[in-house]
Amino acid sequence: MKTKNIILTSCIVALLGLPSCSLEEHPRDQIPENEVYTSADALFRNTVATLYNYIGGHEDGQGLQGTCRGVYDLQTFGSDEAMLPTRGGDWFDGGLWQHMYKHSWSAGHDLPKNAWLYLYKVIALCNRSLETLELYSTLAGSDYEMWSSEVRALRAMYYWYLIDLFGDVPLVTSTAVSMNEVTRTPRADVFRFCDNELKACLGLLSPYNSVREGDYYGRMTQSVALFVQAKLMLNSSVYLSNDTQTHDFSDYYRRCIDYCDDLEGWGFELESDMYKNFIVYNQNSVENIFVIPMDKNLYSNQQQNLYRSYHYRHAAAYGFTGENGTCATLKTLQVFGYGTSEEDPRFDQTFYSGPVYNLDFQVVADRTGQPLVYYPDKVALDLSGSPYVETAGARMKKYAVDKNAPKDGKLMDNDIVLFRFADVLLMRAEAQLRLNEGDKGQADFNRVRQRSYAPDRTCTLDNLLDERMLELCWEGWRRQDLIRFGKYHSLYEGPDAVDESDHHTALYPIPADVRALNMNLTQNPGY
Repeated sequence: MKTKNIILTSCIVALLGLPSCSLEEHPRDQIPENEVYTSADALFRNTVATLYNYIGGHEDGQGLQGTCRGVYDLQTFGSDEAMLPTRGGDWFDGGLWQHMYKHSWSAGHDLPKNAWLYLYKVIALCNRSLETLELYSTLAGSDYEMWSSEVRALRAMYYWYLIDLFGDVPLVTSTAVSMNEVTRTPRADVFRFCDNELKACLGLLSPYNSVREGDYYGRMTQSVALFVQAKLMLNSSVYLSNDTQTHDFSDYYRRCIDYCDDLEGWGFELESDMYKNFIVYNQNSVENIFVIPMDKNLYSNQQQNLYRSYHYRHAAAYGFTGENGTCATLKTLQVFGYGTSEEDPRFDQTFYSGPVYNLDFQVVADRTGQPLVYYPDKVALDLSGSPYVETAGARMKKYAVDKNAPKDGKLMDNDIVLFRFADVLLMRAEAQLRLNEGDKGQADFNRVRQRSYAPDRTCTLDNLLDERMLELCWEGWRRQDLIRFGKYHSLYEGPDAVDESDHHTALYPIPADVRALNMNLTQNPGY
């Protein structure tokens, strides 16, 4: 979206651990509301368009993807997909990343706190926008219901992220709620809220494609809402696991299939090459469904994940600065068949491994002047003292290098992919498999594999879980997938390994700082 917002006279409510600030304050350096909402266009820009400034971000903990220490890191480094090993004096960070790998995080861990505060910040903004739209509904005219539905659907998506990460969470739909009224709502009730909101809003959302350049680029549209609905239905057995009602999950799986069918009916299809979804200027992809728009000249959104994975000299070869951190785990190498005759064709599209080359295909030298080589299978939780301290681990390669990206390559012009059609096919295959209709699921499974020239494989639940990593690695789905498949546990087997037999780590703790501000918020079991 190419919309700039006017400064509003609102602050974020302190309900859920956010900085205290009254919604009635009128700072002298900001424009009073009655001078802002003078036209329908100004109303739209300051209640709807402004919300999209928060889908991405440029600071730690902000945005759904692209930045560090927030939602994406919880879904990725809290899984068996990727890790941040300690490299001598680098990346210990007080044990932050070791706790993620070992699932030994506590209520004081920064990442859950950052995610909680970010998600509720956007929800608070959505609540404020809905109240403002209602107050100025006459100004909005015939657009009122459409704009309100867009904000409601966006809010429902953010509540989905919350129940996925934290389970029971406060369901707050008004800015006027008192602190002492805020308690945790059962996960199942928030699930039903999300479902009902999305169903109610669907027909009023725009039918336009959210990844096409134009007025609806990067916005909540019908196709984005359908994708979120499909995810809710597919994960229903997780989200409703402690519900007091009994459920026939086959109904939810059939709804998932219906939503996936609808998305295919909208014209989404697989690109001829997976890599095309992640190239520079990847807008207008026929496969991508929802993205964080990236434009170095228009937005401050950053893609920091490549930056923190590149070795210092690797990044320097592109004219950037790297942090030599993130890499694939040994489990990921195993799933990809690394180093075997059955190595998946997508390995080289997903990871840098072996000798490193610059954009002119010349070998890059390490800090000793020798060729820089990544050793995927030498990775360990603590590499201090290892000869591979700087070079262990396969590095992130999913997005093409934008050689003109400023700010150390973080302001790239590759839109960050949140939802895409390959995932739709894998969701439908899984739902069909869980309904004992594996022959139908096999067709979708084959479509994804054949696109990358991967050999035939039977669509079983185990193979499907592996396929989701092979296709969707680095896209922020692994933790959710492992929980749904009943295989979520740490890779760590040391003497101080966490006992996860009660499955408490499938939910992150309610942040200690948040509970200190509101002791009505009970803690998740096991913390």
